[in-house]
Amino acid sequence: MPIPTEPIGSIPRPAELLAAMRAQAAGTLSREELHSAEDAALRDTISRLEATGSPVITDGEQTKPSFATYPLAGLSNLAADGAVIPFADGHTRQLPRLASGPFRYGVHAVAYLKAAQSLAHRPLKQAVISASALSLVYPQGGLAGYSRQDFLEDLTREAERDVRECLDAGAACVQIDFTEGRLALKLDPSGALLDSFIELNNRVLERFSPDERQSIGVHTCPGGDHDSTHSADVDYTGLLPALFRLKVGRFYIQLASEPDRVRVLAAISKLLKPGRRVFVGVTDPINPRVESPEEVRERVLEAAKLIPIESLGTTDDCGFSPFADDTSTSRETAFAKIKNRVEGTEMASRVLGI
Repeated sequence: MPIPTEPIGSIPRPAELLAAMRAQAAGTLSREELHSAEDAALRDTISRLEATGSPVITDGEQTKPSFATYPLAGLSNLAADGAVIPFADGHTRQLPRLASGPFRYGVHAVAYLKAAQSLAHRPLKQAVISASALSLVYPQGGLAGYSRQDFLEDLTREAERDVRECLDAGAACVQIDFTEGRLALKLDPSGALLDSFIELNNRVLERFSPDERQSIGVHTCPGGDHDSTHSADVDYTGLLPALFRLKVGRFYIQLASEPDRVRVLAAISKLLKPGRRVFVGVTDPINPRVESPEEVRERVLEAAKLIPIESLGTTDDCGFSPFADDTSTSRETAFAKIKNRVEGTEMASRVLGI
């Protein structure tokens, strides 16, 4: 079998879909018209992903408002003034704040999976947001009549359901997005916040059997958005030991944009346990230059010197448009990078004789 390769998740939305989303939010477009634009974008995305030769595809997150906030869609107990996440270029993203309990998901990821399955001809993976990311919606000052402990119980149950429903519906695998891992070390260099995130996510993962966890993975990156990041300046060696404590079978690790990939690979090789697979990033979504298949091949061969081949996979560093309004990368660039990742991984597999 060749080295496996998978996308992370999001693909830039077509201009027609973005215009429809804005018009619907402004009240000048009906929900039915929005659904029509969403369906067209989803069909085109799946068709073009399959044309890249990717053995596993996603729905491109075309109909999610963002990779992080889809479970909050339609909830009425939220306020707008939640946690603010600053990026290196000065722009910010702001999460909602929970205004009252109880906490429930408004949307579960299986809805996106089933919509894509009706159109796809290849295995589909499903990205879900981590419990630790959603824990940030609970206010630091607490909520009257709804303790943080009660909130975390509700969040753990909802996060488990988000993953389990996708597995039960036939997802090839479920990827938990954990981009806040590296950010946690920036916010709290002591590591206490990161440790609390790992503990919370493991509370969810411990509800799955060891066999089920082989089909569950975690993705980490420094938060690509509008060609910027929120935590690329945080040393990976501070994150990786904690990351590999997560009880999953698959790790999707941003690597192509790292200034010293070999150093990171060496650290991974010391932490990797048998029976786990590491998908290393070989394309950089926030760099407009399209990596050639030959460049991807060399990055795979570089990784194969330190990671056992049976434990190695490839991926993109991050999704290409984690937030719906991010148009910094074109659809054409995204599909070209994915196509070359697939071809370059196949070339490396042939060099390695597998």
